[in-house]
Amino acid sequence: MDNNNYDVIVIGAGNAGLIAALELVKSDKKVLLLEKNNTPGGFATSFKRGRFEFDVSLHHLCEYGTEEHFGELYKLFEKLGIIDKFHLISLPVAYHVYSVEGKTEYKMPFGVSEFIEQMEEYVPGSRTSMKKFFIIAKEVREAFLYIEKNKGEVKEEYLKEEFINFMKVATFSLDKVLDSIKMPKKAQEILTSYWFYLGSPASTLSFIDFASSLYAYISFGAQVPSKRSYEISLVLAEEIEKLGGTIKYFSTVEEILFKDKKIAGVKLVDGPIYTAPHIISSVSPTFLYGKLLPEPVVPKEAIKLTNSRVLGARGFSIYLGLNQSAEDLGLTEYSYMIYHSLDSDKEFQNMSSIKNDSSVAVVLNNILPNCSPKGTTMMRFTSLFFGDAFSKNVTEKSYFEMKEKIAENILTCFEETTGISITPYIEEIEISSPVTFARYSGHPDGVIFGYKGTGLDNKLPRLLRMEEENYIPNLRTCGGFDVLLSGFSSTYLSGDLAAKFTLKDIKEMEEVEEEELHDRNRD
Repeated sequence: MDNNNYDVIVIGAGNAGLIAALELVKSDKKVLLLEKNNTPGGFATSFKRGRFEFDVSLHHLCEYGTEEHFGELYKLFEKLGIIDKFHLISLPVAYHVYSVEGKTEYKMPFGVSEFIEQMEEYVPGSRTSMKKFFIIAKEVREAFLYIEKNKGEVKEEYLKEEFINFMKVATFSLDKVLDSIKMPKKAQEILTSYWFYLGSPASTLSFIDFASSLYAYISFGAQVPSKRSYEISLVLAEEIEKLGGTIKYFSTVEEILFKDKKIAGVKLVDGPIYTAPHIISSVSPTFLYGKLLPEPVVPKEAIKLTNSRVLGARGFSIYLGLNQSAEDLGLTEYSYMIYHSLDSDKEFQNMSSIKNDSSVAVVLNNILPNCSPKGTTMMRFTSLFFGDAFSKNVTEKSYFEMKEKIAENILTCFEETTGISITPYIEEIEISSPVTFARYSGHPDGVIFGYKGTGLDNKLPRLLRMEEENYIPNLRTCGGFDVLLSGFSSTYLSGDLAAKFTLKDIKEMEEVEEEELHDRNRD
């Protein structure tokens, strides 16, 4: 047997690549998973500084739920046989948002009924419109699940009959629908505070993308792995290898190979060649079409579509190890969302400026008390930059000074807004800019949210065009740039979808080969 020959090669061991590889291995396929870094997980990994081990990214899971009320991610992990291989802890609060300009704060709970009643307390008279929102949002989620289950091959008449509200709102932005159901402006601002996790303001964010995500989040809650996000990455990697799959780290793909105009394998930058008739890629389309594929095989339509899509948010994170406990510092919440304005369009403009100092801060110790040494606290601040706000204002010469200044502004804003002092207690600090994320992930401009799902380029048309956008036979894509958009839960589900498509491709290829063999034998 040729040890360099596989049924499927998966490029990238992030969330999506790990899931795709495991599903294929469990389907008795010979799989090679290639990862350029030294660990699995992509953004779902960790690093150490001093006596602290930090998670790279925001990492709570949505679409999971509990054994009594579970979502699609729970079903996926159960199907893969890993549901009992890690332990999850539920977050107590959906989000706690502060408005610097308004000098206000709002704490929103999980549970649809609880969320509606809390909103009514903050905004009297909002109950009716909030009920309408969640009724529509539930239908939107169910419609998406139907489309995903059928791999985009759906009947328009069925959608119109079964999901009439979904069809009515499918082409509208978030703010337009909320206005149409007469939701009070203040309630809209509190509700749409979640826009940060989708990377577009209410005026351009697709209503159905927001509604589906928020409904799942509020309905199923959110969970954190007891040993952090890297725990799931390690579980997935261990399962792949235990079941006979191969993972090679420090393995950067230089080129995807073709033979007779068909997928044939990959060549690594240091020379080795591995062959396979099927490939799943979790790298960005910019890198895939621009670097990995030979120019003659790339359809113009693929380049045109890739160039027309808008890159999402660039990441900026601060990792703090504090030498005091969260209790002693007065840090009582798991997360703090610090916005200058709850008007998402104004806040988007703020994040499109180098002066941006808004952030989401996470205090991991308040959900996992033993995540750092006793008497210490770990905090992670994440902010977003849109467009070229970072790249056009930061030069190679000013890079270190500028990123430290941005971090200082973010920490100062947090302290002034919450009244909690943290900077005197910093023992370890690490700052990751868009440059850091670009170097680590290979994503263009340090994007951490894939493409923006705005206007008519939201999740719905992408799902309906899945096969049309499959430009190269037997090459499937997955990850944060793919049809399910970005986010931990969606990238896991994206890997599952790519694996299903690949199994379908394999079956079709086998049927063709059997038919050709039959024809030859008959002749």
